[in-house]
This record gives sequence, C-alpha cells and structure tokens, in this order.
Amino acid sequence: MRNVILTQEEAQRRLVRPEDRVSCSVAFIDCKLPGSNLKQNYSFIGPGVTQSASQIVNIPEAHGFNIGAAAMPKGVTNNLHLHFTAEVFLIHKGSWCFRWGANGEHTAELTAPAILSIPTWIFRGFTNVSKQDTSGMVFTVLGGDNTGGIIWHPSVLHAAREYGMYLSRDNMLIDVNAGDLLPAEADLLQPLGPEYIAALRDYSEQEMRSRAVTGEQREWSYDALLDAVLPDHGAQLAPVIGFGISQDRNSTPPIVNPHGFSVEWLRIKDQQHVGLHYCPDIQVLMVFQGTLEVTYNRPGEEVMIIAEEGSVVSVPAGCWRRYRAIDGEMDATLTTRGDHRKQIYWDAEIIDQARQLDRCVDPDGYTTIASILPATAQRAGQATAREM
Repeated sequence: MRNVILTQEEAQRRLVRPEDRVSCSVAFIDCKLPGSNLKQNYSFIGPGVTQSASQIVNIPEAHGFNIGAAAMPKGVTNNLHLHFTAEVFLIHKGSWCFRWGANGEHTAELTAPAILSIPTWIFRGFTNVSKQDTSGMVFTVLGGDNTGGIIWHPSVLHAAREYGMYLSRDNMLIDVNAGDLLPAEADLLQPLGPEYIAALRDYSEQEMRSRAVTGEQREWSYDALLDAVLPDHGAQLAPVIGFGISQDRNSTPPIVNPHGFSVEWLRIKDQQHVGLHYCPDIQVLMVFQGTLEVTYNRPGEEVMIIAEEGSVVSVPAGCWRRYRAIDGEMDATLTTRGDHRKQIYWDAEIIDQARQLDRCVDPDGYTTIASILPATAQRAGQATAREM
C-alpha cells in the first residue's frame, strides 16, 4: 500500500473552515426570481452543478464526488430542477420542505440533522421553513467528479427570462442585465418537453421517506471500530448510505442503492479518540457539532489541524490519521468514495491493545471476541486488520 505523508501546509489546504467559505449568489438561473434571490451557493470540493463561471471552489481536486452547500434564509426557495447523479442533502441547520415530482406535487419536511437522498432523474426543490427566522444551511454530496449539470423545470426557465437570465447550450448562465450578450434562440438551452417530463418516474411520499434518515432514526453502533474497546476511545458509527468503514457485522445501512460513495455518522465523546488508522479510499468529514482534532501521519511525522463546527475536512487516500473530540461531544458525517464495503487498517499497537482486551477482527474484517476464534481465524483476521 502507498503511504501518503501530509505536510502541515497540505493538511491545512484540505481544511475548509466556515471563514474559508466563499458564496456565490449568481450560481443558478433562478438567482433573481422573487423568493429565490437571497440564496447562497458554496462549492467546497469540486464545482458541483454551478452554472456560474465565477463560482469559487475551495478544493478542486477530484474526489469521486462533489461537496457543496446552500445557505438560505427562512422562506427562501431553491426551484425545481433535475440531477443525473446522486444528490444527498445533509441538513446542518433549520427545517426544510423538500418538493419533488413533475410539478413538485409531493412534499416532505425534515429538520437538522436529517439526511435525504433524492433519486436521480426527478425534479426536486426545497424551501427553508424553519420556525425561527434563521439562515438555514444544507450540505450536499453529489455523485461523480463531473455531474453533467442539471435540467431546470420549464417553469423556471420561462420565469427567469423575465429577469434577463438565460442558459447557453453548454448549460452556463447568461445574464443580459449584467452585460452578457444574448445569443440566438437556437443557441439557448431549450426547456424539457412535456412528453419527457410525463415519462419521468414518480416517487410516492412513502418511497421518499425510506430514503431519509432523521437524527432520531440513526442507529449507533459501539462495535463499529476495533479501537472502541480501548480506554478514552469508544467512538460510534451510524450508517446512512452504503457500506462505509463500519466493522460491525450487524450494522446495516438504510439506503443501499449505488451512489458512488457511502455516508455514515461519526460520534466521538469529549476528549475521546479514534486511534491511528489507514484507509485506501479518499474521505471527507463534515463537522456538524463540536470540534474535531485531526492528526495525520505516524509518530515522528505528525501534523495536526482543528476543524470547528461547520468545517469540511478532505482526508486523502492512503494516509494515516487519528481523531479526537475537543470542547465537547463531536458529530460529523463521513463520506467515503466508492460503492464497495470500505476497509480500514489499524496501527499494530492498537491491534495488540485490543487483543489484550479480547477484541480483534475476524477474517471478514468485523469486530469480535478474540478468544472464541480458532488460531487460523485469528491469523487471518490479524492480516485483515494490519496494513499489508
């Protein structure tokens, strides 16, 4: 396996703090429509589906998925549009009404910290419906390095023309009032025809509910990580989408269709740790609560960053890392590239310490009681847990 060693500069570059966010108020064609003109779009990792050439991307490196966010005051709406790759909403702040269907006829309301995965090839929109007058925040994970953009509902394209907003055939924004030249009609993106909209699959509200996991519905596992038995460790995982790094054989994600990535919750109590481990797949942490200390590399080469609430941390594939919660309990989402079940490898000292407490991983990489395994299974499990 390759071993990526991060410098302090590189570790800091892969951290997007709240003060590092750069919003774009003209990312989409509906940005001047009444009720939508106050939304702010962010592209933290990859460009996402922005239609603005001026969108700032904090980390342009390809991850296999895109990470962004929308910040919208109470009552502000993101209008109906369609995605070709996965779109997952991770609600960080506020209550939101999601609409979907040919004309947005279905609805569901979700409150932080819920996660919702909306199927591809259906129209969707959302509104901040928080009871308090707050600027809500929704993180998003989009599938693929190149999402291919989006298709807006015909009603949005027609309404935008009244405000001098158009889309080119390349799906990029044309703002006539800002001085952009209006091309010929044949060079503009045309609305999707009604016959194609009628052919799109319809999802019932019950079906969409099965693609949402609220904060109360999270099923936390205390056996998800080998080091959880060690003093001052004890982190928990709660799966949401796909098979992530959980080492609990009884932990099943509620959303299993392929997204190109997995999403799970990580919870660490104040001053507790996730010990030194290695993952061959690129990962991103989004801190929802508390403060996370991330230490990269093996002893003697360590560099450290602090990720406060609202931060996004990109952890490269093939590096050693450990985590600690500071200033209270820490909750974060962990997004890992790929639809496969993920494998992590532990530092030899952690494996040995867990073994002294009668814990190990079995030949399939799941945590178990060490003393019940025959010697053959113990050797196979140890090889699975250690870096090859």
